[in-house]
Amino acid sequence: MAVIVAVLGVAFFVAQTCQQSQIRLTKEQAIAKAEARVPFEPDRTQIRMLRQGITSEPFWIVSLSVAGESDTEFRELAIVKIDANSGKVDSVRIQR
Repeated sequence: MAVIVAVLGVAFFVAQTCQQSQIRLTKEQAIAKAEARVPFEPDRTQIRMLRQGITSEPFWIVSLSVAGESDTEFRELAIVKIDANSGKVDSVRIQR
């Protein structure tokens, strides 16, 4: 009986861990969420998936920018970090 309870406990823990590392937010949804959080209309958008922490939680990192006078400059730049599982915006950094 104790072995069955232990196996069920381990199975529950594994299921919860897997649930937290799922990607529920699509790339397009992440971009739309990021654009809604910045005070400018971006010319360029870059997005990448990054897993962080011991549990490898997935985050979308969205870079939004307005080009400057050269290819190496930006008039405006924002980096938005979004939890790919919950859709919660974790951070917004804006440079002008």
